Amino acid sequence: MSEFNSLAALGPMPRRIALIGECMIEVQQRADGSLQQSFGGDTLNTAVYLARQLGKEASVDYVTALGDDSFSDAMCKQWAAENIGLEHVQRLPGRLPGLYCIQTDANGERRFLYWRNEAAVRDCFTNAQAAPMLAALPGYDVLYFSGITLAVLGEQGRDRLLEVLEAARLSDTLVVFDNNYRPRLWASVEQARAAYRHVLPLVDMALLTLDDEQALFGHADAQAVFKACARLSIPEVVIKRGADSCLIHCHEALFEVRATPVAKVVDTTAAGDSFSAGYLAARLQGAAPAAAAEAGHRLAARVIQYPGALIPRDQSR
Repeated sequence: MSEFNSLAALGPMPRRIALIGECMIEVQQRADGSLQQSFGGDTLNTAVYLARQLGKEASVDYVTALGDDSFSDAMCKQWAAENIGLEHVQRLPGRLPGLYCIQTDANGERRFLYWRNEAAVRDCFTNAQAAPMLAALPGYDVLYFSGITLAVLGEQGRDRLLEVLEAARLSDTLVVFDNNYRPRLWASVEQARAAYRHVLPLVDMALLTLDDEQALFGHADAQAVFKACARLSIPEVVIKRGADSCLIHCHEALFEVRATPVAKVVDTTAAGDSFSAGYLAARLQGAAPAAAAEAGHRLAARVIQYPGALIPRDQSR
């Protein structure tokens, strides 16, 4: 969108939403040393929680590349059960998904170990199957991607994504970006900064974790982040600050919304991803920014009381 319109400008529900990124095999290391296997990934987590929150009010598709192995089969089966559309899930022969392990401390804070260098998603936008998907993406009502998406797509993939985003703005697609900066995925901080600076001017809603903004761009505080986003003409900016209140700048108004308190944190995995899903779902349903942030906090508070990225479905509504 060259100028930000209200979300109502997207037209009536149901809306078509595409989230772009990577899902990996998730292994949770428990206190006794045993391992529990599941699946997760930042934009996939958001896709699942969005689909759960919106139900029949939207169709949610996931855009990625997987292999032709049994783990990839199981991912697709799980996503279909969550009402995630698979039309743009590419299956690349001989390839595999990435893998990560979650280790949590006594306070529920997590540490990740990754095995993803050869993951199929790295060719998602550049392989021979990509053309129909790339042509279709600007036709969605909402496109959602993250800093991890930028990293795993590689340089050529990022160039293709940039073309998609430019075309999407011409069709009044709402472009939503979660910064999710992971230094290990980039050759250098300079490379990451350049990639982010290419896409940020095309973003309509930025869901930013303050720690990531400070690590990537060296911003002193939230006000410096808001100023940087204003220079890029990003109309709606949400700054996530973990257990602290979030800050929102939208239509020249500033909001601060307290986080939902949690007595016992089990695992903070997907806290930010679920907040983003709750916030975006509420905004698409017509909620004002502050009310949407409350919805995001409530969902994130439930998620961090369970191990792993995706909690039981009946606990996420």
